[in-house]
Amino acid sequence: MLDHFSEVADPSRYVPLPADWVICLSDVVNSTEAADAGKYKSVNLAGAGTISAVSNALSGDLSLYAFGGDGAGFAVAPDQAYTAGDALSRTAGWVERDLQLELRVGMTRVSDIRTAGHDVRVAFWRASEHVRYTMFTGGGMEWATEQLKAGTIRLEKSAPEDQPDLTGLSCQWGSIQPKNGKIVSLIVKQGAKAEENRFTEILSQIIAMLEETNSSNPVPEEGPKVVLRPSSLRLQARLPDGDGFRLKQQVRVFVLAAFTWLIFKLGIRLGSFEPNRYRREMAANTDFQKYDDGLLMTVDCSTQTIEKLRKTLDAAVAEGLIRYGLHEQDEALMTCVAPSVLSSDHVHFVDGAGGGYSVAARQLAE
Repeated sequence: MLDHFSEVADPSRYVPLPADWVICLSDVVNSTEAADAGKYKSVNLAGAGTISAVSNALSGDLSLYAFGGDGAGFAVAPDQAYTAGDALSRTAGWVERDLQLELRVGMTRVSDIRTAGHDVRVAFWRASEHVRYTMFTGGGMEWATEQLKAGTIRLEKSAPEDQPDLTGLSCQWGSIQPKNGKIVSLIVKQGAKAEENRFTEILSQIIAMLEETNSSNPVPEEGPKVVLRPSSLRLQARLPDGDGFRLKQQVRVFVLAAFTWLIFKLGIRLGSFEPNRYRREMAANTDFQKYDDGLLMTVDCSTQTIEKLRKTLDAAVAEGLIRYGLHEQDEALMTCVAPSVLSSDHVHFVDGAGGGYSVAARQLAE
């Protein structure tokens, strides 16, 4: 368990997955174009939806996963593979049907990744007292994503009537405004000429710089603001409700959202549920920093820090140590998976609102 995020750069803290385990992946096709069209919240919902669907299908027994903005990656045991694959196919069908996006999903074995010359090693970073997130290294997740995009490990989407179980998935919270200046979506990958120890040094330097300048979680410590946004509610109403009646689902979502808004706005305690505590937990439980075959961060930075950060990154690029993508935006988005509001282990995925990780990833390939 990593208690401090800077430890993600230490390869000795990771352990290899068993060879017979299975890697599952999802990726929204043309996500940057969707962002340009103002649909990036839908892209985030599709990516987080695969985590929700697989977790629910496995009765909550999913601990190895990472959200990437326009998709997600998982590792499951062999006896979970069929169920996970079915959940992925169902989610791909729902995304096409109700979000009007194409979600490619796929699976491959860890043994196949190692045959290709890569590995999948994992560690846990403790985000808060109640939540931990999986960190992946070894190059295997990136290789598997390339195979997914090439179509070699792709699963077919399910029939329209086969809906995923997305219980607990929510996109109702409004956008998050920066306090320091800009929301930065940052991805840093190891360069072709970089030795592992030099790459580790660069990552440690970047993390330390951001911590020293108080460029951190864009979600305030007291939690996100309580707002009612019709656009978010309309998107929430597209989640499958089991009976297929869209109007009924819309009414249910708007009524529940109004009630929830009142509870959070007034801080009304209901039994053991204390809304102000829940909002503080939301901030603590976010995945604003992670490691998935590279450093991924969504942070609130000042313009001075961004300039300093770019200089450090460009110098490392000149030495062949890294590849990076950095995208600046005016807001952040949050998509949540919270099957029960009475439990403190609810998780919250943060990304930039203007294309986020998707745009930063495109810069890596340029």
